[in-house]
Amino acid sequence: MPETPLAGAVPTAASPAVPRRAWFALIVLMLGMFMALLDTTIVNVALPTIRTSLDASEATLSWIISGYALAFGLALIPAGRVGDRIGHKWVFFTGLALFTLASLACGLATNDLQLVVARVVQGFAGGIFVPAVTATIQLLFPLKSRGKAFAIMGAVIGVSTAIGPILGGLIIEAFGDENGWRLVFWVNLPIGVIALIAAAVLLPAHERQLVRTGTDPVGLLLLTAGLVALLVPLIEGQDEGWPLWTFVTLAAGALLIVLFALWEVRLARADKSPLVPPHLFSHPAFSGGVILALVYFASFTGIFFIISLLWQAGLGHTALESGIVSVPFAIGSILGASFSDRLSRTLGRTILVIGTGLVSIGLVWLWVILFVTPASDLTHWLLLPPLFIAGIGNGLFIAPNAQFIVATVDRSEAGAASGVISVMQRVGSAIGIAVVGSVLFGTLTVTGPSGVADAFASSATSALAVSAGLSVLAFLLVFALPKRVDADSAG
Repeated sequence: MPETPLAGAVPTAASPAVPRRAWFALIVLMLGMFMALLDTTIVNVALPTIRTSLDASEATLSWIISGYALAFGLALIPAGRVGDRIGHKWVFFTGLALFTLASLACGLATNDLQLVVARVVQGFAGGIFVPAVTATIQLLFPLKSRGKAFAIMGAVIGVSTAIGPILGGLIIEAFGDENGWRLVFWVNLPIGVIALIAAAVLLPAHERQLVRTGTDPVGLLLLTAGLVALLVPLIEGQDEGWPLWTFVTLAAGALLIVLFALWEVRLARADKSPLVPPHLFSHPAFSGGVILALVYFASFTGIFFIISLLWQAGLGHTALESGIVSVPFAIGSILGASFSDRLSRTLGRTILVIGTGLVSIGLVWLWVILFVTPASDLTHWLLLPPLFIAGIGNGLFIAPNAQFIVATVDRSEAGAASGVISVMQRVGSAIGIAVVGSVLFGTLTVTGPSGVADAFASSATSALAVSAGLSVLAFLLVFALPKRVDADSAG
């Protein structure tokens, strides 16, 4: 899902002249950002065709989305630190090259295991180069021009996520189920090659920072192992009938997360560089904000996973028709984001209350529609109003969210806090997909060919109830954040 731009990118007065080369470099960076965010949405409409083409398991479909999100999130903090030490240009180039190769591997996959592995590598690669985008913008543009650069980045994020489902649907419609889903991944290849050549030529090689920062490999290993141990049973459990190993693995995952926390405390006491600085959580409002980021992204990420499978596998619509269903949410998100900065400075925390409130209204409304409407009567027109309202709320929330969470800590901690928030957003997306996927497939009981639509509609209703409930919880968690944030607080 969309990466929250680094806080502090607030447009100011007239921007000073910026070298033309900086704007060309920004185009290169935006090509990379476009690819990373496109792949968060374009794949959703391809899931049903992947399912039939590769005879993929239900768990595989969840792994395709949640594996990408989890690997992306886990790479963000260490990649940013490596960029600080060796320079962001070649970190961007390396991540983008790996992302392009992984996209090729996704399209070449002949079974579900190959596809999941390639997809995880693709997510990891995205997590490598995305921090270099925001870091390079901060290095290339002076403060008074940085707001415009980040505004362009926000527009790219909005456009890439908006056109993903439509583009995916058009590709599958044009090339068929067997080849279409492969081309959904291969659309990255020409963009990636162009971006790599341009990056080598146009991106400046900035000097490394004088302050050396550690990468905390042990902490990263513990956190990765813990999160994977939690996700595996959530995704595979319903397929396997919830045997004993699933509960043992869940307990092991919880233990690993505790060990990770203890390790981070030990590093901090030794005056080293922990992956997640424990002192950040001495601020109760920051702890609440981090939980908010996790819950919010878990709440809405899964709805397109649900709708795509319902629309295609359940109701028999095409991938393009499935893509069209998500357009109101995307348009609403773009509209909400375009006003979010101005409104956040005027309304303070109220903008986040309104945003999460609209998302809650939209998702609860969507759940009510699925609950009361027979499967045969479901149309995209019925879903348009609630998805549009939820989209506006999402746009109002996403951009100001990080600023308000970062504002709960000291200014000197803003960079570390931003990294933690970005990771929690991705982890929330991964967990959200795992949970709703488990509910969707765990409650799916088809009694016969004529009952497919009703079965999927019933399961989608149950899964959407989880998303709606999480969105209401996110609404309540907003009140843990400060009422106001200084425009420069996260700067």
